Amino acid sequence: MKKKILIISGGISKERLISLDTGLQVARELRKNSYNVKISEPNNNLQKIINKFNPNVIFNALHGQFGEDGYIQTILEKFKIPYTHSGVIPSAIAMDKEISKKLFIKYKINTPKFFTYSFDKKNLQLVKIINSKLKFPVVIKPLNEGSSVNVFICNRKNIFTILNSLKNYKKVMIEEFIGGREIQVAILGDRKLGAIELKPKRKFYDYQAKYNTNAKTQHIIKIDLPKKKLNEVLEIANKAHKIIKCRGVTRSDFKYLNGKFYLLEINTQPGMTKLSLVPEIAAHHGMSFIELIEWILKDASTKR
Repeated sequence: MKKKILIISGGISKERLISLDTGLQVARELRKNSYNVKISEPNNNLQKIINKFNPNVIFNALHGQFGEDGYIQTILEKFKIPYTHSGVIPSAIAMDKEISKKLFIKYKINTPKFFTYSFDKKNLQLVKIINSKLKFPVVIKPLNEGSSVNVFICNRKNIFTILNSLKNYKKVMIEEFIGGREIQVAILGDRKLGAIELKPKRKFYDYQAKYNTNAKTQHIIKIDLPKKKLNEVLEIANKAHKIIKCRGVTRSDFKYLNGKFYLLEINTQPGMTKLSLVPEIAAHHGMSFIELIEWILKDASTKR
């Protein structure tokens, strides 16, 4: 008899719609393969649903804040039911761009230079600091959002306008802009699954480029890189996965410029939508969508 799988999706983050889509795609695939599946929001009814449904595994399909920052993982561990993806501390570290980048630097992983900007400490010398530390243009991003939510490329003219629009975050990251190619790498446990290159029609691989089919981002699964360089980026992603002590599947986002890879961030809960990259990489390497999902389920445990 096939296992009972509870999928948690939705949530309250800015990535809610992506999470709902991920949950729906995973549920459809599992039901096609005779699994008993239930989808739930992470709300006050979750305990009742778990008690009544009594799942064998909880598939965490949440994205963004609350879902992949260690919060829901803390709750899931109390249920003592195997759950998927990374645990409390790895999720919290990976979601916090400042902490994760400091770890990358400590372990000699190349990452764009950065500093953080606090809105409670107005810095009238900001442009001068950027000119001395980073140079324009720069990338401004929240410290704990995913899917490129509220990520902007800024110049001298628009930086304060953009910063003003992000005041609700209290603190943001100002990062060196790296041009070049967009490379994404999937890690599956101990396996360096593969990589994919993206060629967005937009300025960069932002939220619209990721999830809007009209954006027409080109996905290149056979990357034009020497084998040595491809192995290099796979190894860097694997190293980051291990440093943070991630579990299950992760996707690492890179820029490649002048022969160097720059790790932007590591995602502990990559999407499973029709436009998502990990299923596409897996398929190219002979792993079907159901095989990918079943691997994730098999990897689930009560302590991550």
